[in-house]
Amino acid sequence: MAATRYSTSNEIRRQVASPRAKNRENKDTLCRNVLIYGHCRYEDQGCTFNHDQTPKTSSPQADHAKKPFNVESPAFTPSGQLSAVPKKTTLPSQAASAAPFTPRGVGTTTLPQAAEASVFNPAAIREFTPQNYDINNASAKGVAHDAAGLYADPFTTMNSLGTALPAAGQYNMYAGDHTGLAAPTGQYYPQHGAFAPGPLQPAAYHLYQPFGPYRQDLQPWQRATYDFFISPNLREELQKKSFATLQVMPNSGLPQLERWHSLFPLDTHNRKNASAFGYPSWVYKAQNSRTGRHYALRRLEGYRLTNEKAILSVMKEWKKIKNASIVTVHEAFTTREFGDSSLIFAFDYHPLSKTLQEHHLQPPHGNRYRAPAPVPENVLWGYVCQLANALKTIHANKLAARCLEPSKIILTETNRIRLSACSILDVVQFESNTKSLQELQQEDLVKFGRLILSLATLTPPAHLNNVSAALDSMGSKYSANLRDAVAWLIAPPNPGEFKSIESFISGIATHMATYVDLALQDNDDKLSHLAREVENGRYVRILTKLMAIFDRGDLGVMQNWSETGDRYQLKLFRDYVFHRVEADGKPNLDLGHMLTCLNKLDAGADEMVLLTSPDNETVFVVSYRELKQTADRAFNELVKLSKTGAPGANS
Repeated sequence: MAATRYSTSNEIRRQVASPRAKNRENKDTLCRNVLIYGHCRYEDQGCTFNHDQTPKTSSPQADHAKKPFNVESPAFTPSGQLSAVPKKTTLPSQAASAAPFTPRGVGTTTLPQAAEASVFNPAAIREFTPQNYDINNASAKGVAHDAAGLYADPFTTMNSLGTALPAAGQYNMYAGDHTGLAAPTGQYYPQHGAFAPGPLQPAAYHLYQPFGPYRQDLQPWQRATYDFFISPNLREELQKKSFATLQVMPNSGLPQLERWHSLFPLDTHNRKNASAFGYPSWVYKAQNSRTGRHYALRRLEGYRLTNEKAILSVMKEWKKIKNASIVTVHEAFTTREFGDSSLIFAFDYHPLSKTLQEHHLQPPHGNRYRAPAPVPENVLWGYVCQLANALKTIHANKLAARCLEPSKIILTETNRIRLSACSILDVVQFESNTKSLQELQQEDLVKFGRLILSLATLTPPAHLNNVSAALDSMGSKYSANLRDAVAWLIAPPNPGEFKSIESFISGIATHMATYVDLALQDNDDKLSHLAREVENGRYVRILTKLMAIFDRGDLGVMQNWSETGDRYQLKLFRDYVFHRVEADGKPNLDLGHMLTCLNKLDAGADEMVLLTSPDNETVFVVSYRELKQTADRAFNELVKLSKTGAPGANS
């Protein structure tokens, strides 16, 4: 009995012999190999089955001879030309993996060599051998080869290559031609470290990849722009500070000093207060006519200088102080431009800064009956660490701050404070001061503690009459560690004991380490923003050069200068970068495409770009390097014409 062709699971089983023909000859049966594989390799070796796939059409006379005529047969209705097309035989997908069909009688026939060669044999594939490659000269091209046939250590190879290059000068990253890099007069980056011989080729500056910490709380549509530019919040803050720096007040009535102009008042109130320095003081923003920089001028009204050494000796010592928590003082001078004898100190200007008294000890703006918000403990510890850092620098230079008041400490950024009135009392009380330096430094520690206690209890220092009660109330809101630190600062030293700021810093070393970590994190965040903005200078430079070339009219006898010669390619490149449209005619405003193209143009990449005119009649295939060279030639031509004049312009 012959085996069945298909099983119930639609799986094809291997046929051990050809099926037995039933009531017909084998020559009328289509060979199964032809049906499955399209051909039969046993056709010329005795296979008795039919190998012709052409369908046979029977004649009407033959059909009439086979079937008798019946008058009761239904009427024949032609179905069109498609009825003559034979019905195709369909096979399941498993038929492709069926075993070859072996006709009966030829199953033991030896296969020819051609059939054996058609079978895939991975072992018969020859191994690839590089041609025209001299392995003995590999080390000269930067690849070393050892006796075992393995490549040598890449660091050793890089060192050998680095020593072969001259170490003269600095590599010019903006040079258009880098072919002279390895020449005797070539320039490249200096070596740094044992395994850093410098780049052997120009860096890929068109590959925009900012580094640093990344924010993950942005939507995709926000991230597309955020990854290329500064964050909106930081940009807004910097723009406000820039606006405040350039702000002026026309017809203010303020005088013009000898080297200072554009005075702008910074005080938010117009009440005179002489409690801090003994004289009413005012703060102005002014611009120096020599340097063009802006400074904060603090004026002491009605002060008459009796000893010039007070300014010279005090300013000489205080100008040496450089600390991140101290506003640097530059000079002091007297003037009568305000209608009286005034003493003026010039400090660094920090725009939009507020004092600690305005920020913490005053009611919120617009609601004077509402109590100020309490200061968080981590913010207080930040203030403690910054003030301790400032006092350490001041005391190490044998000076005393002497002015630790909430109204004289400014908040320049978030939780970032600076002492803003140092050196003033040293000048004002130059002759009347009877205290030693050690006593003044001990007073700095007491004022330091009263300042933190004032911020913790939201009480001005002048109203801290009962310090013990204030410390007790502080203990209910803040940790015992902070309370003990404030109590140590306020308490007088024991007999024979000298309290120093170094001893205090050693006691809060844990919190100092925490603050340093936060400061480093903030520095990393600022560095990431800086890395994101480092490309903007390149964008401005290349756009300025291109805008000077585009759509320029006639230059003397040269008509349509910007649209002739190679400059026409630059115009098509502008359309490719900025004037792209979608298939439906909508403008394509892909910012990444624009910036990437400008980066590649500025770097002079070897990548090719297809430029097409609007009428599709002109097509250029050029590289970014060629476009950069074209832009440089056109711009240099403009530079030359700007010095000598356009040809024919004066004729």
